[in-house]
Amino acid sequence: MSETKKTDAGASVPRQASAPEDREVLLRVEGLTKHFPIKKGILQRQVAAVKAVDGIDFEVRKGETLGVVGESGCGKSTMGRVITRLQDPTGGSIHFEGRDITRLSTAKMRPLRRDIQMIFQDPYGSLNPRHTIGSIVSAPFRLQGVEPEGGVKKEVQRLLELVGLSPEHYNRYPHEFSGGQRQRIGIARALALKPKLVVADEPVSALDVSIQAQVVNLMDDLQQELGLTYVIIAHDLSVVRHVSDRVAVMYLGKMVELADSTKLYETPMHPYTKALMSAVPVPDPNRRGAKSDRILLKGDVPSPIKPPSGCRFHTRCWKATQVCKTTEPLLLELRPGQRVACHHPEGAPDQAPQDVVLLSAAREAAELVPDEVTDKAPAEPVATGSDKAPAEPAAAEEAAVTEEPAAEKAGSASDSAAAEADRQESTDQ
Repeated sequence: MSETKKTDAGASVPRQASAPEDREVLLRVEGLTKHFPIKKGILQRQVAAVKAVDGIDFEVRKGETLGVVGESGCGKSTMGRVITRLQDPTGGSIHFEGRDITRLSTAKMRPLRRDIQMIFQDPYGSLNPRHTIGSIVSAPFRLQGVEPEGGVKKEVQRLLELVGLSPEHYNRYPHEFSGGQRQRIGIARALALKPKLVVADEPVSALDVSIQAQVVNLMDDLQQELGLTYVIIAHDLSVVRHVSDRVAVMYLGKMVELADSTKLYETPMHPYTKALMSAVPVPDPNRRGAKSDRILLKGDVPSPIKPPSGCRFHTRCWKATQVCKTTEPLLLELRPGQRVACHHPEGAPDQAPQDVVLLSAAREAAELVPDEVTDKAPAEPVATGSDKAPAEPAAAEEAAVTEEPAAEKAGSASDSAAAEADRQESTDQ
């Protein structure tokens, strides 16, 4: 991964996308779902479910930063809590370093907490106001039974200094700090056990713009120094662009596009991604207020209790057709390093939109057909004006061979009938 450069003002410039294919996969998620049941009545019977995350697939390699973006309510935060096993998944699988952790009990997950940590969204609500900063940051050591070299207090003070705070803050309380300082405390707590994977849920959303730049640069410096792997969930597309190697776009519990950061921002292929990119503020004064570049989505995000059929974005998409309403698109790699779930993607290379539709429908139908049926290759379609296509030469020869015995049988049967008639006539005479 190429390092993120910083400007004189402290703000980072866009990260140059790297190719992490040669790195080892740290986290692999397949078919992940999380549904929250809705119960009613005295017996509390389930009548519906909130489909917060409804079947997503992705992987994160060591040392990589994956950014996750989308509107509020699309399932980003729920996904982060599920992959860290703070919430149990409804379906699918989660593999960490090749080990399936999907159904591990709380006791078996405890040792893995050292390697998987989370930075929470609210820097005010994630810290206990009754505990000192020293007690908060040292909690992972107590819970895991770890005794750092030199003692807990010395290690906590080192962590505070690592995130830009003073070691003298050890005995202070959270209410004595600003929002940016509290977020730094949360980062120090997450790094206490030297994790391999850090899931950051909106780490800078509650901070001022100047403080956001400081925290983002801090996280990037820590990644370079400690070799961390990040999954960063955010609303601010500008922040995601600066820190991410790859970006995943979520909509209503589904992943609609996954691509390298540079490709996604320069050539988005999904209409929803294109609409999100058009909402990013433009620093060029000459382009501000250009209505032709802005895409305004109509309507609200549908309810995750009863999402639309087919493509979930079709109720707000200006390119939607009938197939979008009936067939759910698959997440296909239409460009190297760029996967899109759309029937009408923007600028699909060497492939017309209708071809993408047929490909998605064919693959989806193939998954529903039993294996013994799919073993036989279907006959190639023949363009003809008649309703019945002419048989292939090989098929015609096979039909001729099978028809010969039948003709011989028919001929022998007619000869036997004639002989029997002659005998009957001579007997009568």
